[in-house]
Amino acid sequence: MTQSNGENPAPRSRVQQLRQGIQDRSTQARKTVQNITKDDVKGFLTRNAFVILTIAAVTIGIILGFGLRPYKMSYREVVYFSFPGELLMRMLQMLVLPLLVSSLITGMAALDGRASGKMGARAVVYYMTTTAIAVFIGIVMVLIIHPGKGSRDEFTKQEKIEQVSPADAFLDLIRNMFPPNIVQACTQQFKTQYGKRVVHMKIAVSSVNVTEDANNSLFHEVTREEVIPVLGTVNSINALGLVVFSMGFGLIIGNMKEQGQPLRDFFDCLNEAIMRLVAIIMWYAPVGIMFLIAGKIVEMDDITQMGSQLGMYTVTVIVGLLIHAIVVLPTLYFLVTRKNPVVFIGGLLQALITALGTSSSSATLPITFKCLEENNKIDKRVTRFVLPVGATINMDGTALYEALAAIFIAQVNNMTLNFGQILTISITATAASIGAAGIPQAGLVTMVIVLTSVGLPTDDITLIIAVDWFLDRLRTTTNVLGDSIGAGIVAHLSRHELQGADAEMGNSVVEEKDKSYQLIPVSSEPDNKTPDGESNM
Repeated sequence: MTQSNGENPAPRSRVQQLRQGIQDRSTQARKTVQNITKDDVKGFLTRNAFVILTIAAVTIGIILGFGLRPYKMSYREVVYFSFPGELLMRMLQMLVLPLLVSSLITGMAALDGRASGKMGARAVVYYMTTTAIAVFIGIVMVLIIHPGKGSRDEFTKQEKIEQVSPADAFLDLIRNMFPPNIVQACTQQFKTQYGKRVVHMKIAVSSVNVTEDANNSLFHEVTREEVIPVLGTVNSINALGLVVFSMGFGLIIGNMKEQGQPLRDFFDCLNEAIMRLVAIIMWYAPVGIMFLIAGKIVEMDDITQMGSQLGMYTVTVIVGLLIHAIVVLPTLYFLVTRKNPVVFIGGLLQALITALGTSSSSATLPITFKCLEENNKIDKRVTRFVLPVGATINMDGTALYEALAAIFIAQVNNMTLNFGQILTISITATAASIGAAGIPQAGLVTMVIVLTSVGLPTDDITLIIAVDWFLDRLRTTTNVLGDSIGAGIVAHLSRHELQGADAEMGNSVVEEKDKSYQLIPVSSEPDNKTPDGESNM
């Protein structure tokens, strides 16, 4: 009894402390609310003007789109109506190429070989980890919910899809990494096309209607057609090739020290100029996003005619993407950095809403740079390296969607997949998401590779096209969130290397200035012997 009486006051004091803490916080919060002035509200609105305008644009776009649906606008009228949104897409895509090249070159040039190697290794480990988790979530969700259960008769649309060999698609990925013409890579990328050729064969026979050859042997000529791969190109930026070239070029410039400084200054200046253009375009972004969303809603098919299987498929994809975006990625960020992921994601709101409106991770890249560097204070050397690479090869949402859609198509066709086939789908979905271009609905193209790998009918991709425009926006938003959280994690893990590089750069600047003033016989003032605040970028 004595021990229990002696231990009772401790829990009571803890409860009292907790209660007192809650009361103090509530009192402080009440005082803060009471002390809010008009200037505070005005300051809040000014700081968050972009985010507020973008959220308002999405809301107005949805209301406007559903409000105009009863008028049954023609295709020409929809094109005219969506024209302001098309202008936004064109402006953002205009900046992607110079931003991607300049940011990667300056980012790699600012790092030494050791620091860039460590940063690259961390980024690749993050990309592969999150992509594998996304694929796993997609497979688990589709196997649990089983959206393909039911009759196939509800799917009326059936179109022919171009066949793609997985081997040719893989070789195209390697070819695009090493473009023979860097100028061509700015406008075109390699894609295997298929042609036909006539093959003449002679078969030995012992019957009439034959020709006799020089050796008095009897042969029958047979002609047949065979499909052969032919190297071709498609009009699209070869982002993968530009990323590989820019990384190598940036590393070389960084190793050249003072000899490479003019080139480094040029690309640094180009990157800064592009970011200033982005700041101007951001003011137009809410208008463009509003018309993009409204135009898509006006254009889409009647939702009430959607079958139960397609409806369940849509729900399954949305749930899978939400689990990955709201649970997995923030948890991963918290476990590595021990920081609040909600605050970090709050700084990305405009980039995420832009991704939702434009449905293109590449077009959202300029806005993502702006949000990470200005709102979340991520080191520019990290964003310039991680974001362009992430926008090219890190597609968590696309990988989840492709794995889930492949198994859904198997369920619609009443095909049971064994463990080996599911494993094949997970591997090919991961590889195909790397090759997916950061353009709207690129996942549908790479879906052919996933379906072919397990012998599923590729024409059945058309079954899910009706809802793909909407799901494409959600998975693009997930892709952008994954790239941004990856930049935050890599920045946290690389902070010591970056601080060390800052210290070394400061010392080297002092040494270079000392040497230069020793060579020039002019009296130097004391202020000239200190670093002049040169950018670490």
